[in-house]
Order: sequence, then C-alpha cells, then structure tokens
Amino acid sequence: MKLLQIDSSILGGYSASRVLTAAIVAHYRAQNPDLDVVYHDVAAEPLGHLTSAWLPGRSTELPEDPVARKDAELSQYALKEFLSADVLVIGAPMYNLGIPSQLKTWLDRIIVAGQTFRYGPNGVEGLAAGKKLILAVSRGGVYSEGSPAAVLEHQESYLKAVFGFMGITDVTVIEAEGLAANGGADRARILEDAQRQIAAL
Repeated sequence: MKLLQIDSSILGGYSASRVLTAAIVAHYRAQNPDLDVVYHDVAAEPLGHLTSAWLPGRSTELPEDPVARKDAELSQYALKEFLSADVLVIGAPMYNLGIPSQLKTWLDRIIVAGQTFRYGPNGVEGLAAGKKLILAVSRGGVYSEGSPAAVLEHQESYLKAVFGFMGITDVTVIEAEGLAANGGADRARILEDAQRQIAAL
C-alpha cells in the first residue's frame, strides 16, 4: 500500500494539522507494517505557481528554458506520485477562509485534463477514483455546518469538491476547529477529540 502525505501549514511545530497528519500516518503504519509512505511539506518546499511557460496537460513536450523545464518536471513528478498513491493524507489548515496557497499550487499540478479528469458526453468524469482520502483540517474559528459562520467555510468544502472532481469520493475528515477560541484554552481538548477520531479509523 502506498500513502502520500502532504503537509501545508506554515506554523511548524505549532501546527495542529501537522499533529493530525502525523497521527494518521502512524495509525496506518501500525495497521500496515509494509506501508510505503511518500512525504511532502509544500510549505517548506513549495511548488511555484503555474505560468504560461508550461501548463500540465497542455503540452507533452518539456520546454527548452531550464527554469520552465525544471518546473514541468516537478509537475510531472507530483502527478505521478498522486496517481500511484492508494491513500492520501492531506493536512490543510484554514487561512483566510480557504486553504494555504502552497497547497493550491500542489493541487494545480495534479488536476490535469486527460490524467485525473476528462470531459465526456455526460460532463466531467474523474479519473482518479479508488483512492482513500483523509483530510486533516484545522481552523481557529468554528465554521462547521450549522454554525453562524458556516457560509464562510471554503476550506473543507473546496477540498471535497476538487478531489470529487477527480473521482475521489471515499473521504474521511478529521477536524479540529475552534482552536483559537477562548484564547486557545480549548486547544488541547480539541486535539484530543481529533486523536480519538483517528484511533477509530
């Protein structure tokens, strides 16, 4: 079994989403001793934003410019890793009501026409079905369904939508929200609750 772990928090050791992704992977390792884990920290080593020099899915030939060629090669590698993974563990904190831009740049490299989705006679067809996705989402406020601020939540809903666009519908969300409420007084309890969710996977 191959597992791809992506962390995107800029907070290092203070990151709640990193605590959760590490716990999820440890849980999977305990269940699958031969688990093959590929790890990327897209905050520490971010992919660049897409440019017109080379767009994934638009050209089969790598550009001649060395900088653009390196960027294209990174895109191809990211896509290959994604396609070969059986399990995806994505750490996604909420920044300004959405996901980190570093995570968005990684997504831009794997949402590729003809590779992870295509347009057919009945509309969009996802080509990456069969994968298990576990989202480790964290946020300072409370934006879950039923809360007063739920309409402003563009983090978890976006990730579910974009992975669903690629055909991935087996999704589990480990959620830690309200981490900054009451001056962070409930942070430890909230993370403990999330750890219990992970133990039940």
